[in-house]
Amino acid sequence: MIVKRFVVFEGIDGAGTSTQIEILKKNPLAKNFFFTAEPSDGATGIFLRKILAGNAEVSPESAAYLFAADRAEHLWGKGGILEQSESGKIVVCDRYIFSSLAYQGATCGESLPKTINSPFPLPEMLFFFGIGADDSISRIERRGQKREIYESRDMLAKTAERYKKIVSEYKSQDEMKIVELDATLPKKRIAEQIWLCIEPLLSEKNSPQVEKKTCHNFQTGL
Repeated sequence: MIVKRFVVFEGIDGAGTSTQIEILKKNPLAKNFFFTAEPSDGATGIFLRKILAGNAEVSPESAAYLFAADRAEHLWGKGGILEQSESGKIVVCDRYIFSSLAYQGATCGESLPKTINSPFPLPEMLFFFGIGADDSISRIERRGQKREIYESRDMLAKTAERYKKIVSEYKSQDEMKIVELDATLPKKRIAEQIWLCIEPLLSEKNSPQVEKKTCHNFQTGL
């Protein structure tokens, strides 16, 4: 199942997904969008952020279930993704099931995250921000903040490889539109590429797919 008007940004930590969402929020047409993120700002999401910050500890398997529980409420709960999409908003979410398949897949194996995330519908469009672990770590270090539990070079390298595999698998299914971005490019250039793909959704809300001639992969340089 595909959720219309649902767009997801994905990539390892430091890839720039949050930065690009902040740029989108400043767009004059931002009133047509609903911006959100996972973990959500619900009760389970708040607990997950404590885990990511290293202020609470659970097993990798428990973390996988918690991310799925947070996602279920984020998707189907009051004011959530489906309600916003059905109201006509274009929902832009920083992370979704693909993060669980990548990060939890790297910590507790592929089977559990794949099984518990299988009931969730796919977005209409996925932007994958491709970046290597070294570039990611450099960006994280420049923040000058305490690292989250997944922000080690080894973990990011493993997750980056898993992301590539996951994106490749979904591309072969040819269900949702997948746009691959070179996340090492200047922020402005990436923002322009994203807008080229998202803008048609404003006038083609009922179209099965964005015109391929206006939106394509921008993976050169990776």
